[in-house]
Amino acid sequence: MAIALEDARYAEFARFLATRLGIILGDNKQYLVKSRLSTTMREFESVDINSFITMAISGRNPKLTERALESMTTNETFWFRDEYPYQILSTTLLPMLAKRQQKLRIWSSACSYGQEPYSIAMMILEYKKLNPSAFAYGIEIVASDISQQVLNDAKAGCYDELAIARGLPEAMQRTYFSRCDKNRLCVSEPLRKMVTFKRANLLDNLAGHGQFDVVFCRNVLIYFDHQTKASILQKIAALLPSTGALILGAAESIAGAEDALQMQKCPRGLYYTRRV
Repeated sequence: MAIALEDARYAEFARFLATRLGIILGDNKQYLVKSRLSTTMREFESVDINSFITMAISGRNPKLTERALESMTTNETFWFRDEYPYQILSTTLLPMLAKRQQKLRIWSSACSYGQEPYSIAMMILEYKKLNPSAFAYGIEIVASDISQQVLNDAKAGCYDELAIARGLPEAMQRTYFSRCDKNRLCVSEPLRKMVTFKRANLLDNLAGHGQFDVVFCRNVLIYFDHQTKASILQKIAALLPSTGALILGAAESIAGAEDALQMQKCPRGLYYTRRV
């Protein structure tokens, strides 16, 4: 018989998530916590979710705490998600930045298993095929996530057929991937070399990351409350030069950070720049 998650333990864990990750669960999400923690509980041979949560919050076993937090982050993604951000990148932003006399820096700020930064890299390489002299000073794509385990998988760059099928065009498969075994494809070495993976928490001080010409911060702000979301946007705005661009998810806005960011319209959609 499954052990029920006590209301008091759920409330404690919800506060813990809000403090450590900025994730706001709200009421009546016990089912979500039980579902997300189930695999990690098996990993630590725990059958009592209440005791497991108490241990995670206590920090007495740092690895258990880290794995519990990782279990609660959402890492569902696919290639060229929503399409329009990559169209904005290739038709508006890359042409605007191509001749600058410094390295192009792009940040995928919640990269999950790597589909977003590798999709960005593919768009840049496709652009360079048509514009060989573009970005003569180099290209750096920084991809970050809060989960080290997810980052390890992303850095490996190997995907099963189900993951590959989630939005990756066949032409891109042939050009930028090779088969590493019967059921998996791996990103090519030129693609892999363009992306640097590092662990980062959007709640932390971001100044050490340096400036970025383009920041992808997509489908992650929806998990934060209004005040935390505004704070993150303010910090990202500080990383943008005057020509820099921020691309958000389709359901996200700059509410609370209008003093730092302003909307820009282009034929393919919307992006944001630092308000000067």
